[in-house]
Amino acid sequence: MTQNDNYYFTIETSAVAEFKDRGSKFLAYSFPLKDIKDFKEHLQKIKKEHPKASHHCFAYRIGTDGNNFRMSDDGEPSGTAGKPILGQIDSKNLTDTLIVVVRYFGGTLLGVPGLINAYKTAAVLVLQCTPIVQKPVETNYELQFNYPEMNEVIQILKKFNCTILKNEMQLFCRIETGIAKATVDEVLSSLKNVRNLEIHPMK
Repeated sequence: MTQNDNYYFTIETSAVAEFKDRGSKFLAYSFPLKDIKDFKEHLQKIKKEHPKASHHCFAYRIGTDGNNFRMSDDGEPSGTAGKPILGQIDSKNLTDTLIVVVRYFGGTLLGVPGLINAYKTAAVLVLQCTPIVQKPVETNYELQFNYPEMNEVIQILKKFNCTILKNEMQLFCRIETGIAKATVDEVLSSLKNVRNLEIHPMK
């Protein structure tokens, strides 16, 4: 799959897959991610579901700048679990994606090559169980305006399929919105025609 600066790929739903190798069982879970808090909640849930598992290894990537990722071998030999899992996320150009692979040790040592293959295979299998979708890269803005302008603002946001992240509708209104990078110039140009509306980029 190819992508450009205006779009990114991610998984659409959670999934689970199982892989067995010489007595060890590997359960792979995939999750779409929103943020780091989301990741922590998913990992804690998996650990509660599998408290007797030998290892809870994972990798994730969040955002579109390529710099926000993390991987963990959770006690496995260095580079044998988290890195192969992240490799499968990256091989499909995915972001906002978490994969957790839970291992139940079966008594037979797999060795470094065997572990790398097992964690890689588990990640491959779970990614085959969920649709991969393309989404627009969005830039977030806070809009501030008076209540009488609300309908006009909402119509513009709907016209360009902007995401409403948060809203406060009182006499003085605030909306946090995600605007697709491909249409940001058109949207901001339309919004600037709204009377007394302030536009503030968000980090």
